[in-house]
Amino acid sequence: MNSREVVWRTIRFQGAERLALDLPEKYGSDIEWVDTSPALDARPRSGVDEWGAVWANLGSTNLGEVKEYPLKEWSDLDKLSVPDVHDPRRWTLAHGARARLGDKFLLGVGVSIYERVHFLRGLENTWLDIHEHPRELGRLLDLLVDMNLAAIKYYAAAGFDGFIFPDDWGLQNRLMISPVIWRKVWKPRYARIYEAAHAAGLATFLHSCGYIIDILDDLIEIGLDVINMDQQENMGLELLGVRFGGRITFYSPVDIQKTMATGSLDDIRLYCRRMARWLGRPGGGFIPKWYLDPVGAGHRPEAIEAMCEEFVRISRERAAQT
Repeated sequence: MNSREVVWRTIRFQGAERLALDLPEKYGSDIEWVDTSPALDARPRSGVDEWGAVWANLGSTNLGEVKEYPLKEWSDLDKLSVPDVHDPRRWTLAHGARARLGDKFLLGVGVSIYERVHFLRGLENTWLDIHEHPRELGRLLDLLVDMNLAAIKYYAAAGFDGFIFPDDWGLQNRLMISPVIWRKVWKPRYARIYEAAHAAGLATFLHSCGYIIDILDDLIEIGLDVINMDQQENMGLELLGVRFGGRITFYSPVDIQKTMATGSLDDIRLYCRRMARWLGRPGGGFIPKWYLDPVGAGHRPEAIEAMCEEFVRISRERAAQT
C-alpha cells in the first residue's frame, strides 16, 4: 500500500497493513499538509496578517498572539480586509502538490471559524457577540464558511485527499462556551463544511485542543472523520477510546503538555502503546503524529526520538501480524 492507501484505509477502518504515520522526515510521514500561499488563515509570529490583525511573538514558541484586533466595531464589518480565496496565485502550491509529493495523502488547510473570529474581535468580545450581536456574528461566520466551501473546491480539483482547519474549543476541563450555544451557532456551520468536503471526495479533519468531549459526539454526527488533538490526558485515553474509538480516527502525538513534556523516556514509550491500544482499532482509527513546535512546548530531542521510534516499532509489529 502507498501512503494514500494506508491513510484512507485507516480513516475508513478498512485494515491498513501498518499504522499511518506523520512523523519527522527521519521516521517517515504518509501525510503532507499543504496550505494556500499566502495562507488564508495565517498566524504569523509577528507582524500584520492579511485580515489586519497585529501579531506579536510569545517567546521561544513559534506561536504569535494577536495584540490589536482589526474589527473593533461591527459597523466596520463591510470594510474588513478579507483575503481573496479566488485569487489564482494563492493556489499555485496546491495545484502542483500532487506532482511534487507523489502518493502522499494531501491535506489542504482551510480557515478556522472560531479562532479567526476572535483573532478579529478578541476573545471576550466574541463571547459577548454571541448574545449581543448574533446577527453580525452570523454574517462573519457565514463569510468564513463560504471561504472554506470555495477552498474545498480548489483542493478537490488539485487532487487532494483531506481538508483541515484549526479551532481550539477547550479549556483544560471544559469548553470555552456552552455546548448548547455551540450547537446553535457553530454546529450547523461545521455541518455545511463537512457535507461539502465529503461531496468533493475529501476526508474531514479538525484540529482542536483542550477538553472537547462535550461536542465530540456532535462532530462525529455531522461528518468529522479525523480529530487532531494534541492533548488527551485531560480527558483520559480510556474514556476517549471507550466512548469514541471506532467512530472517529484520532490523529495525535503523545500528550504535549504532560507525558511528552515531563515524562521519562519509558513513560513516553508506554504512553505510545496505550494510545495504540485505546484509540485505535484492528481496522484503523489511530494515526500517530509529532508536534511541530517541540521547542516551544518544551519537548526534549531524546523524548521526540523515543516517541517516534516507539510508534515506528508498533507499526512494524502491526505489519508483521497482517
